[in-house]
Amino acid sequence: MTLRTVVAVTGVVVVTVYAALMALDALVLDPLAAVPGRSLAEVHAGVEAAGGSVGQAVAAVLVVAAVGVALAVLVAVLALRDGLPAPTIAVLHLGLVVLGAFATFLTTFFLGPGVADAFGTAGGTHSPWVAVLAGTSLVALVAIPTVLFTDMVRTLRHARAEALVHG
Repeated sequence: MTLRTVVAVTGVVVVTVYAALMALDALVLDPLAAVPGRSLAEVHAGVEAAGGSVGQAVAAVLVVAAVGVALAVLVAVLALRDGLPAPTIAVLHLGLVVLGAFATFLTTFFLGPGVADAFGTAGGTHSPWVAVLAGTSLVALVAIPTVLFTDMVRTLRHARAEALVHG
């Protein structure tokens, strides 16, 4: 297995784990944290009784997560097909993780307001996992120029060595 393949597969796995945690937080962890002592079934029943649609919220969150995973797979397939170098593949997947912060923000609005309306809770997120996702996106944002700079230095060193050898 080539380095390019390892980076592409790792990128898909990282984006998939991010999307799964985002969905789990939006649909399970945050609602349970917003209404401590209630089961998820009780939270869903309260949202439905207040006129919200849990089914639509679930579908919307899963669509957002699936789009992220689909984009990661598409990036991997196209990058491997077109022979992109490993650092480029890494940067593309890191970019998807950065965009995950926006997707996470979006998913908080699908079920969160229904929970707030049904139970009189404060708006915003209630579980710590949104901060973990945001922090992961921030690390990815910092990693992009780091990967690019490291690749640039490696390329320049290789070019200098070639110039010395071939005079």
